[in-house]
Amino acid sequence: MEELITKLSNAHGISGSEGNIRAILEEELRPYVDEMRVDKMGNLITVKKGDGPSIMLAAHMDEIGLMVKYIDDKGFLRFVKIGGWFDPTLHSQRVIVHTEKGPIPGVIGSKPPHVMKDEDRKKPVNADDMFIDVGAKDKEDAMNMGISIGTPVSMDREVVKLANGKITGKAFDNRAGCAIIIDAMRQISKMDIKATVYAVGTVQEEVGLKGARTSAFGLNPDIALAVDTTIPGDHPGIDKKDSVLDIGKGGAITIADAAGRGIIASPQVVKWLVETAKKNDIPFQTDVGDGGTTDATAIHLTREGIPSTVISVATRYIHSPVEVLDVADLKHCSDLIAKAMISVNEYF
Repeated sequence: MEELITKLSNAHGISGSEGNIRAILEEELRPYVDEMRVDKMGNLITVKKGDGPSIMLAAHMDEIGLMVKYIDDKGFLRFVKIGGWFDPTLHSQRVIVHTEKGPIPGVIGSKPPHVMKDEDRKKPVNADDMFIDVGAKDKEDAMNMGISIGTPVSMDREVVKLANGKITGKAFDNRAGCAIIIDAMRQISKMDIKATVYAVGTVQEEVGLKGARTSAFGLNPDIALAVDTTIPGDHPGIDKKDSVLDIGKGGAITIADAAGRGIIASPQVVKWLVETAKKNDIPFQTDVGDGGTTDATAIHLTREGIPSTVISVATRYIHSPVEVLDVADLKHCSDLIAKAMISVNEYF
């Protein structure tokens, strides 16, 4: 699992530019599924055929990033944020500008503190005051590199091992989910199960759950599990009253997120997953959150409604280039999904 999450995380694919990630999923999933196609939105749809209920496993392929909106006369790039960035996280980062001619390294800069007024030094720098420096001589030089309005930009960061089975890198939200689905389908392919399983890599989750909405409408599954990351409460700056989760203690089964404004999970789906975890001695946690949402929010409201929940990996520092997770949790999640497929007919 560590090799797989590293491969996925080190690749680049901001919302709307998920092609690199989709190619990895296609390669990894092909041996384990009966059908594979890409829909009009760019979602990867794969099918493991069966005679029982249909289950949709959804993991979004996109990461948050940036997009070039203006090139000034000196060749510096102004950008918009694609997805939910906390502006100070962007300052002084290395980036990769993804042009049609190939990737170009750059750095995010701003006015140096030495020339700021005292009151400005006390405030965080806004993204609107930042720019990307690729070393261009001028606007024409930048354009000759292949940079244009709309060029996507991602963080220049690779996975590094920390102590005790933990790793750090960019885009674990949600390359973790992609890795989990791949390993789950590997296990499922060797099992005698009755269910039809749709393993779906969705697009543009970070900018509105868009791919989940369209793919779920097209598939109309009986049950859906979104696989994503979530916020733990096990490090300084956050209290257990804000999140009861810890990394390294198993996947998190969502009961409700966004204080119910996102999804209030199907009780039967939650029961199915909890009882499967207990029966198979798979570590798990349950989660009630009041923050963000996942693809499940869009999926469960599709057509006449699809019983759904989320299986998440507790991940520190989400929406930054230095996210941290425990590799063991990836395996706990994929094992839970695979084992749940065996008993799905008993619950639905």
